[in-house]
Order: sequence, then structure tokens, then C-alpha cells
Amino acid sequence: LAPLVESGGGSVQAGGSLKLSCTAPGYLDSGYSAGWFRQAPGKEREGVAAIDADGYTSYAGSVKGRFTISRDKGKSALYLQMNSLKPEDTATYYCAAEGGYTDDVRLGLVPEFDFEGQGTQVTVSS
Repeated sequence: LAPLVESGGGSVQAGGSLKLSCTAPGYLDSGYSAGWFRQAPGKEREGVAAIDADGYTSYAGSVKGRFTISRDKGKSALYLQMNSLKPEDTATYYCAAEGGYTDDVRLGLVPEFDFEGQGTQVTVSS
């Protein structure tokens, strides 16, 4: 499989919006879930959002209602629309995919992913 490649990160003021994109050739056709996680310096990795092969989605409580995950299988693309950004959203965001089936998304969980991209930085200033 080709690498997962993120784009769309940047700097924004609190309350602003950013849209992250990820090219995921092959991953979205696998039938498994894909999504995003983030990691801030000195903090643990946090699963942000996921979408499964049937379009079911799951979100971390900290972003629910503000972030929206979507995908375009025809373009092998995954997206994360981030609205009402807060300084605590500052982190490196990674596009990721599962390597096998789990029902985590159906259960409202963001799964542990098996593959990930290089990451894109998101900085939110107050």
C-alpha cells in the first residue's frame, strides 16, 4: 500500500476552522476503518475521529460537535473538517487506517490504527 499523506494543517486563531485532507490509496477500499489521531508534545496519542466502510463515524468526546470526518472513496481521500478550534486542539494530526476489521466505530470508539501518515501540524492560538 502507498503511504498515507496528510495536508491542510496550519495556524489559526481560536474559533477558526481548518480542513485536513489525506490521500489513502487502497486503504478506503479495504473494508476497514480509517480516521485521525493527534499527539501534542508531552501528551499521549488521542484518537480523534474514525469512519468505517459503511460510513458510520465515531469521535472523541473532546471534538464531538466541532469536528466532522468524511471520505471520498473515488478519490481515495479522507477529510477532517475542524470548526470552533481551541488552543487545546494544537497537536500533530495523523491520518491512519486499520489493518483488519473491528467493530470499534459501531461501538462509538475511535480504534487503534495499524497504519499512519507522517502527520501535519495544527496550531491554534488564543
